Amino acid sequence: MSVIIKTHNLTRRFGELTAVDNLNLEVYSGEIFGLVGPDGAGKTTTLRLLCGLLDPTEGEAWINDHHVEKETEKVKDRIGYMAQRFGLYTDLTVDENMFFYADLFGIPDAERKERMSSLLKMTRMEPFIKRRAGQLSGGMKQKLALMCTLLHRPKILFLDEPTTGVDPLSRRDFWVILHQLVKEGVTIFITTAYMDEAERCNRVGFMRQGKMIHCNPPDVMKKKIEEFCYEIQCPDRRAAKEFLQSQPGVLSVEPFGSALHLFLSPAVTSALTLEGAMNKKGLGHAVFKPIEPSLEDVFIAMARKEQKPD
Repeated sequence: MSVIIKTHNLTRRFGELTAVDNLNLEVYSGEIFGLVGPDGAGKTTTLRLLCGLLDPTEGEAWINDHHVEKETEKVKDRIGYMAQRFGLYTDLTVDENMFFYADLFGIPDAERKERMSSLLKMTRMEPFIKRRAGQLSGGMKQKLALMCTLLHRPKILFLDEPTTGVDPLSRRDFWVILHQLVKEGVTIFITTAYMDEAERCNRVGFMRQGKMIHCNPPDVMKKKIEEFCYEIQCPDRRAAKEFLQSQPGVLSVEPFGSALHLFLSPAVTSALTLEGAMNKKGLGHAVFKPIEPSLEDVFIAMARKEQKPD
């Protein structure tokens, strides 16, 4: 696969704050690349740098072999950018919003109706074409925002947490649409707060404090972590969590449904050792079950590892 997005030491500072710190990244044509990380990690700033909406303090970026700073207009012709708060006009209907954005993109009249019809069919928004945007559900508003972004047929789609606050069914529909776009040759770069969405990406990058900490396919990321993951069933989760967090060799321990998920370093401790320590502490009988971690487990563990002093 060819590289369609590339950065070299891309950096952006805001005064004393380094929002993006020497980012080196390659995204391949036709993939869904997910960017995840805690609030303030630099995800939105990265997207804005790649789209030419912010100038880097240092470093460079290329989109489809075009230099983002030096060839901004060529870059903008090839990308679609959907911000967290897309500029829909709530007093306009679905088709009026689309016509407005078609005018902004300079799409000829002969082409816009065919493009609009295709997008409405793909998103199943045809029955709502005359409904005002302000009267749409959260999921429908996101579909409308996506259609407006896609009107000029971009090769690369940048999406900044597009499904935040959207109901689970609408999120699922949104991802069906994204996979259809990939089949049609669109490359997707998405930030998301949902780990189940990150699982659907071809590759995932984990950012923290402006730096890219890890970048791999989700299944590879799960297998590469050195610590062992366990599910723990115990009578008092809160007391068990507080105790386990203080034990040597425990990287992270977090609630997960009615259980706890724990990462431990096998070079320092073991499930048997921790189970015995819990019994000695009088925390009741605990059952440790080895499991394959979820991507959410992995990212929490990675974050904890980065927080620990060397």
